Amino acid sequence: MRTMQERTDGRRISPAVPSIANLLLAALWACSTYGGWGESGFCGDGPARDPACSDGFAVAVLLSTPFAAAAAVLALASWASHDLRRRPSRNAARLTVAALGWVVAEGVLFLGGFVVQP
Repeated sequence: MRTMQERTDGRRISPAVPSIANLLLAALWACSTYGGWGESGFCGDGPARDPACSDGFAVAVLLSTPFAAAAAVLALASWASHDLRRRPSRNAARLTVAALGWVVAEGVLFLGGFVVQP
């Protein structure tokens, strides 16, 4: 049984690489949204925080949530499926699409924060 995807040039990629990428991107999104990193980065900290900016960033969080949820569901389904060992190329493709979903979610946060920034 192979646990790694074979590429056209003969090298192999472990399924752990896209899995770790998904976990790190998920942690970045979670810290940016619910950990307050994004709001403090775009709207400031303490008494200097602009309430209108905070409200606008909350909208950006809401807009990015569907992309993050879709990426999370796709990654979890990929890890739970039996294709992990049977069809490693299909699993790698799913994990890659999930990682792109996290990137889109982060991009929505960044653009939203940039737009509402005072």
